[in-house]
Amino acid sequence: MRALVQRVSEAAVRVEGEVLGQIGPGLMILVCAMAADTEAEADRLAARIARMRIFRDADGKMNLSVLDTGGAALVISQFTLAADTSRGNRPGFSAAAPPEQGEGLYEHFARALAAQGVPVAKGRFGADMKVALVNDGPVTIWIET
Repeated sequence: MRALVQRVSEAAVRVEGEVLGQIGPGLMILVCAMAADTEAEADRLAARIARMRIFRDADGKMNLSVLDTGGAALVISQFTLAADTSRGNRPGFSAAAPPEQGEGLYEHFARALAAQGVPVAKGRFGADMKVALVNDGPVTIWIET
């Protein structure tokens, strides 16, 4: 699985003007299931992200996790993280999981992150979403299993 993790002051996702999910301080996570991914990889990714120390401690060092800070996560499905840009000007997405598998792994990842103790808000798989966020830092980290 692939994830783009951003430390945020706040984030929200809307579909057709309706707010589906929003958080205050925490993580905005764009997540993509790849064709060969399994639930075990979603579990590992969730555990890594929950414990990733990218929040400032009292000395200003990135030494705390979202669990340590009591933050939340906004999880958004993002198949375009599978983009292959090695040929031509149009990205290819054939490495992404098919929609049925991708949706299942996206939902499993969100549940696994919540099971780690992180409050989770979500977007809607496959929807045309409008995401707004305030990137804190900015801190943006790419993770692959």
